[in-house]
Amino acid sequence: MSQSVTGTISALVVDDEQLAREELAFLLRDFPEVEILQSATNGLEAVRLIERLEPDLVFLDVQMPGLDGLGVIAKVRDSGESVPHFILTTAFDQYAVEAFRLEALDYLLKPVEKERLAETVARAKRIIEDRQQAQDKAAESVESVVPPQKSTVQRTKLLVRTNNKNLMVDAQDLIYATIDDGMITVVTSHFEGQSNYRTIEELQSNLDPNLFWRVHRSFLVNINKIKEVIPWFKSSFQLKMDDKKQTEIPVSRIQTRRLRALLKI
Repeated sequence: MSQSVTGTISALVVDDEQLAREELAFLLRDFPEVEILQSATNGLEAVRLIERLEPDLVFLDVQMPGLDGLGVIAKVRDSGESVPHFILTTAFDQYAVEAFRLEALDYLLKPVEKERLAETVARAKRIIEDRQQAQDKAAESVESVVPPQKSTVQRTKLLVRTNNKNLMVDAQDLIYATIDDGMITVVTSHFEGQSNYRTIEELQSNLDPNLFWRVHRSFLVNINKIKEVIPWFKSSFQLKMDDKKQTEIPVSRIQTRRLRALLKI
């Protein structure tokens, strides 16, 4: 997760009540530093969007059917990936203790007051900027002392299961791979199917690191199969791939820096 060069904070709004989502989005229009990427109507949808969009900030309703706000925080943290800052919103103050136990950035009571929201946004901006500066310094330090790692095995052929057949394909024909619910789907120039690898990391480690790039936690792409780079939400990009569906793949905010350097953007 990171901010754009203009200091924009990317955010999600999560609430099962449409009026509450619209009211908060309306209030946030007066804060140009906050960019709402999307909204979610339930906890499971929120988890999926957090994994896909990697927002800096999530305004999260506590009481929702199914997976509630506290459950969303627990599920995202259990994933072991980058965790956004959460701001809990609710009509009840009884969740305040639990919110701070989960290290939520802040806690807003509904109806949200603009003055109180301004305090929250200012605090979020300070914390996110500090974290981004620390990440940038850490990245620069690692890049300066750690040489690029080479894979011990670089396979030129991959086994792909499709239509009850096990097909061998040239690795260079792989356009991209994605993982969902523990299953890796491989898209090639001619067809798509399932890989026998268990994780994206395992698949990537067996391929040429100069050719295959993990642009997002859920996507591995062949850089020679990128058809177009599309500006996305000001602070990041999507890659349009050269497959039949012209699939658009998000570049994580962490990988955006590498994209800019690679393509001189």
